[in-house]
Amino acid sequence: MSKLACISILAAFAAVASAADNPAPDLRGTWKGESESIVLGAGNPHHLPTKKNEPELRSVPFTMTIDKQEGRRLSGTYASARGTSKIIAVISRNGTIFMVDDLGHTQGTVLGPNRLELCYQRASAALRIASCTELTRQQ
Repeated sequence: MSKLACISILAAFAAVASAADNPAPDLRGTWKGESESIVLGAGNPHHLPTKKNEPELRSVPFTMTIDKQEGRRLSGTYASARGTSKIIAVISRNGTIFMVDDLGHTQGTVLGPNRLELCYQRASAALRIASCTELTRQQ
């Protein structure tokens, strides 16, 4: 095995070990952002139903409040002007956020100490929604 291959393998093991040792980021606080959504069908508490049987582009302001976090587990609320949902989430060891509420599933990424991106999906016979929101922590 070449010297370069050995160095590459050791670097990969070091990166994995380092990721496993990193503590979860503290996400407690209030976060705000505006969604970039596409909706088809019946809508949900945050999005009105579509007028035709065609997808519609939407933007909705959201506020997420994380009031409880212990390690990689957290809970709080996700709200728009039309409704509020209780959320629970976990943060994977690689930093991906997996969130659920009674409306669907959200997967997120920490973009910086005060920036997150959350992407939501919901599909049923009556509706389909795909949405991403960049949120900024409020001071």
